[in-house]
Amino acid sequence: MQYGYAGMFVAAFIAGSVFPFSSEAVMAGLQLAGLGPIPLLIWGTVGNVAGSMFNYWIGRMGRMEWIEKYLHVKKEKVEKTQRWMEKKGAWMGILCFLPILGSVIAVTMGFMRANPLVSFIAISIGKLIRYAVLVYAIALI
Repeated sequence: MQYGYAGMFVAAFIAGSVFPFSSEAVMAGLQLAGLGPIPLLIWGTVGNVAGSMFNYWIGRMGRMEWIEKYLHVKKEKVEKTQRWMEKKGAWMGILCFLPILGSVIAVTMGFMRANPLVSFIAISIGKLIRYAVLVYAIALI
């Protein structure tokens, strides 16, 4: 139990990044073992948001040449998508709570240069809601 909250952070970070992992199982186990739901909610959210922002910054390192060469997407199409992302696309970060697809969304947001602050806020909202629902559901058990 001594490292439970730190373990929750690490599990949530890994699950929020591009690596497959289930932080929900860790959170459920720790909560059922007696750790406090609010600290678990906080540490899980912070870790998971950090993992998604890690994905975002991986996307920021992407190169247009890679997209054209490997995905066969025209530069004009990518630029059009980037203009849309600059205006309102960063709010897609709310959907980063989705398993597997959430990592893709975060990487795409980074590549498309979505506003980092709005991305962070949107991702945080989605992750907080996800873990709040989980903590509440476990508390009903």
